[in-house]
Amino acid sequence: MAGVGNVDIRRKTTYLIVDSKTTVRQIEDAFKEFSSRDDIAIILISQYVANMIRFLVNSYNKPVPAILEIPSKDHPYDPAHDSVLSRVKYLFSAESVSQR
Repeated sequence: MAGVGNVDIRRKTTYLIVDSKTTVRQIEDAFKEFSSRDDIAIILISQYVANMIRFLVNSYNKPVPAILEIPSKDHPYDPAHDSVLSRVKYLFSAESVSQR
């Protein structure tokens, strides 16, 4: 997950570097923190990492900060797991049904 890479006076960061030693709990905690901060407008998260906390990503429903899943160089992008794309498809299918 990434922000603009800021570290404030209290040593709080706007990013989390995920590697093989990062636990799912650490990713969950970072997501919860970043998604509740008012100084973050967009959360960039690789789809591979988002899949580790898919239940949190899918249950997040606030417009800000926006969640943007991006591909990683090690794992191919899968549109079937993209939460934003799934919501857009749902909205368009619901809209088409309501226009009938």
